[in-house]
This record gives sequence, C-alpha cells and structure tokens, in this order.
Amino acid sequence: MRILHTSDWHIGRTFHGHSTLDALRDVLDELIAQVRARDVDVVIVAGDVFDSATPAAACYSLLSDALRGIADAGARVVVTSGNHDSAARLGFQAGLLRDGIHVLTDPDAVGTPLTIDDDHGPVHFYGIPYLEPALLRHRWEGVRTQAAVLGRAMDLVRTDLAERGGRSVAIAHCFAAGVEPTPHLERDIQQGGLDVVPLSTFDGVDYMALGHIHGRQRLAENVRYAGAPLHYSFGEGDKPRGSWLIDLDADGLSTVEWLALPVPRRLVTLRGPLAEILEDAGYATAEDAWVCVEYTDDLPEADPLRRLQQRFPFCAKVVHAPTLVRTADPRSYVERVRAARTDRELVEAFLSHVREGQGASEREAEILEDVLDERVRQEALA
Repeated sequence: MRILHTSDWHIGRTFHGHSTLDALRDVLDELIAQVRARDVDVVIVAGDVFDSATPAAACYSLLSDALRGIADAGARVVVTSGNHDSAARLGFQAGLLRDGIHVLTDPDAVGTPLTIDDDHGPVHFYGIPYLEPALLRHRWEGVRTQAAVLGRAMDLVRTDLAERGGRSVAIAHCFAAGVEPTPHLERDIQQGGLDVVPLSTFDGVDYMALGHIHGRQRLAENVRYAGAPLHYSFGEGDKPRGSWLIDLDADGLSTVEWLALPVPRRLVTLRGPLAEILEDAGYATAEDAWVCVEYTDDLPEADPLRRLQQRFPFCAKVVHAPTLVRTADPRSYVERVRAARTDRELVEAFLSHVREGQGASEREAEILEDVLDERVRQEALA
C-alpha cells in the first residue's frame, strides 16, 4: 500500500495580511498530480486542515475541491482535526463528501480503525483528532495533559490492534518530544503545564503520521512530521515543503521517500543598512520574492515599508534591528527631564528617549548650539 502523509494545510491563513488561498490551491493541485503519477492509495491529512475554527466559505470550497481531486486521482483520503480546526465543523463536512473521503473527528472512535485492504491484507488507520484534555476528563479519568490524552488514545489503539492483527497506521496532532517548532508560528498545545508528548507514546504501529509542526521532522524511521505545504512565516523560509511517501509491504513499513512541493513565491530575509538594501544591485534577485527586511541603521527610518515596496513589491515585513545595542538608561523619561540642568540637556533627554538611547549627532549638536545661542541673543535684546 502506498500512502502520502501530509498535514497542516491551514486553509484560510493569511501571510502578513495577504491571502494564501490561490497559492495553496496551486500547491494542492501539484499534490494531486503527485498522487496520480505515483499511484498513491491513501492520502493522510494530519490535522489543522483549516486555520480557524470558523473558516470562510471560500475555505470550504478549496477543501472540497482538493479532497475530490485526490479521490479523482485514485486515492482514498483520511483527514483528522487539529488544534486550529473546529472538530464539529470539520466533522459536519464529512457528511457532504463522497465515498472514499473519511473525516475522523470523534474522540469516542479513537480505538476503532478505518480498515483498507491491499494485496497483502488489511491496513488499519487509527485517526486521533486533536484531543483537548479539559473536554475529556469526564470520559477519561485522570487525563490532564497532552501526554496523558495521547497516551490513553494510543493505549486504545494498541489494545484494538492486538485483537485485530495486521498492519497499522496512526494519525495524531501534537507536539512530540525531540522537535523544534518555528518561533511564534505553531500555536502552543498546552494543558496542565505539559505540552510535550514522549516519543515512546507512539510505539506499536507500523507508521505514525504526525501534524502540528510546520517543518518536516523525522523522530524515528516510522514517526514523522510532514510539515505544512506552504510557507506561513519568514522563519520557515529555509524549510522544504512537501509530503512523505510511505510504502507498506506484507511485513509493515518498507520505504519512506520525500516528495517536494513547489514554492509559489520564495521567502527572503535581507539585512543591512536601509539605503544599501534600496540601492544595491546585488539584491535584484529578491525583487520577485516575499521579502522581510531587517535594516540595521542606528535610528528608525521614516516610512521604510513604502520605500522598500517601491523596489520589492512583495516586501511584507520590516524590522528595525540596529547593529549597535545601547545600554538602557535605568531612569524614566520623567526622571531624566527633571535631572536636566540646561536646555541642551533637556533636548538630549528627549532625543535619547525617542531615538532608542542615541542623543544628538555632532552636526545636530552644532545646529542645536546655534539655535540655543540665537534664543539667548534674542532674549537679551528684548
């Protein structure tokens, strides 16, 4: 049996205010082409299908088109819910889809597999939707953490599998031990102060398809994250996009291959003085990419995003990251003003406050002295 493991589509997510629906549609069209070309039997979507619990109508349309496209390409589809999804809304979608598309969102069905046969016999697919400990305490006594609920769920899987026999694939959406998330991207899954699920939790199945982490990860030969099909933050810019192609033979896991997906628009981070980034011909290759600029000038520049977008139309993020890091004055602005004994010191206190610790430059100091001297002269003549 040939299985394609994907996850974290995040349909409806924006990228710095820009819609990603068209880009995601193009990428999923390529995924469908891979399903057809590689004779994939089953496609897994391991949670976070939508980015929001209340997706817009266009998001449902994209999902329906993608799932039907996969089915038309000859594969069955197994979808589970993630922490971004509304399990109820995603589960409602299941009733509107045709045979061969399975949306698994019911915690009570965790230990009951979807069984699909191939030439070697049955393969049992155990879909584990995102499990919120607070909502399961009345069903599963004593569960208060993600580690506990995933442990209980996998116990149910192993118990059922021991009775059925055969090969098995489990699907879950969680933060497993041994992975590094993209900072500020994957929403924390935390309950009771523990958000990490030990790798041993996933013992006992031929393949464990995980979702939640946006970059591909191999925790063990049979335990992997596929990551998201699109880049959703600049922190992901160097992470490849794609899916795991899994082959099961008569004895279980046979081979695992990475299938890359196209990147609709590259993500580039440029760092340096603003004037250099605006003028240097060496940055020409970034003019058609999504661009994040970290400009290193000592002082903030006026309207940097508008100026950068004149050269880089897809500049989406600008960060002032001065090279010189000044030691913060422990005094408050009011305290510095009160401590000023002269007009020059008063102006210096203001400039230092609004310019991240930098007072007047040498030329500014000369102008300031001229202005203050002229004021003294005018007062003397009055």
